[in-house]
Amino acid sequence: MEWEIDLNLLTWLRQEAQRKKMILVIVFLALFLDHMLLSVVVPILPNYLYKIGKAPTTTPGNSTDLTVNPPINQSLNNRSVILGSTSAPPHQTPALSSNPTVAQKFPESNCSYTDAHLDEVNIKVGLLLASKSTIQLIINPFMGPLTDRIGYHIPMCAGFCIIIFSTTLFAFSSSFILLLLARSVQGVGGSCLSVAGMGMLADGYKDGKERGRAMGISFTGLALGLIAGAPFGSVMYEFVGKMAPFLVLAAVAVLAGAKQLHELLLPFAKIHILYFLCFPGAICLTTLVIATIETALPIWMMKTMCASKWQLGTVFLTDSISYLVASNIFGHLSQKYSRSWLCACIGMILAGISTIAFGFSNNIYHVLVLNAIVGFSVGTVDSSIMPLMGNLVDLRYVPVYGTVYAIADVAVCIGFSLGPAIAGPIVKSIGFHWLMAIIGTANIIFSPLCIFLYSPPWQEDHLHQDPMDDSIGLVQSECLDSYQMACHYI
Repeated sequence: MEWEIDLNLLTWLRQEAQRKKMILVIVFLALFLDHMLLSVVVPILPNYLYKIGKAPTTTPGNSTDLTVNPPINQSLNNRSVILGSTSAPPHQTPALSSNPTVAQKFPESNCSYTDAHLDEVNIKVGLLLASKSTIQLIINPFMGPLTDRIGYHIPMCAGFCIIIFSTTLFAFSSSFILLLLARSVQGVGGSCLSVAGMGMLADGYKDGKERGRAMGISFTGLALGLIAGAPFGSVMYEFVGKMAPFLVLAAVAVLAGAKQLHELLLPFAKIHILYFLCFPGAICLTTLVIATIETALPIWMMKTMCASKWQLGTVFLTDSISYLVASNIFGHLSQKYSRSWLCACIGMILAGISTIAFGFSNNIYHVLVLNAIVGFSVGTVDSSIMPLMGNLVDLRYVPVYGTVYAIADVAVCIGFSLGPAIAGPIVKSIGFHWLMAIIGTANIIFSPLCIFLYSPPWQEDHLHQDPMDDSIGLVQSECLDSYQMACHYI
């Protein structure tokens, strides 16, 4: 008996050590990502803002106007005149060379960034860099009491989601307003990660020495993010493009956020993480289809089909009707024949194909048909997935249906918030066809995960449950009732 107790104690200590290490890794990645995103924009913003804000210069038609080129700058400093470098008559050039202010105004450089627009860019860069810390300064006083009330795991998950959204928005932003929004949103995510991360470390490491060592390691991630951010951003911006560094950081944030989400879902330990992620993932991606179509399709119709005002809204009528039909049909059939996984898989594939086909539509009738297919497929997925999410709760002794369906609602909200936010920048950057192709392909790639729902763990657990366990539990319950009655009469 004693060796069993010792074995259980060792197992508990091993699990506790692994849990502490996992907390440290998550906080390390959180601080690394937040501060790398803080510094990666430093070399990118000045050049990018100058490029998008620089108005095209036009030369006046009068050939006697003077246009000064870089060769003139050097010739004036060297006290010589190069007549071929100006469009002015020869007799005007000596007068220019005798003016000492000209040589002071134009430095001895061939650099193209020599106009007054750089001063405006400097102001914008300052506002962008300051916005993150300003928002974080406002959010931090509220984040501390919130983490004390609801714990650290939920704010950490929210922080990773916000960082993913902010980084993606940075990648596709093409205006100062969108960049400012992305930077401000990053402040909210940074507040969640820093406050909840430090609190999680302090809560996990009770010993003072261990706590100090763990926080020192976590601040190493902070320092590495600041050190690597600027060089990484400048090299990627030069050789790959503006979107590349932000998409790489978004991918890292997705991996770190998935690990933190796994920690959050430890109460659902009987359920494999793939089973749980299938539900909100499918709902979020199909919702993303509707959100992006609603945002980008009307303008696409105005540009390519010369659509009238009434047509811009009427095309979505088939979407709503087909969703209504599918949700009522497949909500019953998928559960009756236990084919929810198949209905969800087919629905996502159908949604992906029809979304890609939007880029090739030529008239209003094509759009009506494609909208009907999209609505039908999204309704199929929703009506098949939602009952299965309720079955997740049946694994637990205490009903937590509200928590599971709150996660489903969060998935819907993410789809409807992310879709409109990325649709405009993507259309402006690479076009409507590519936007539809990206969203549709994402649904098709995700659809095979629905196969994991073919044999859910709750069916196996119920089928292979030992009847002896039920009888033992019944005997224990009856003995407890008898004991309580005896105590009452005594």
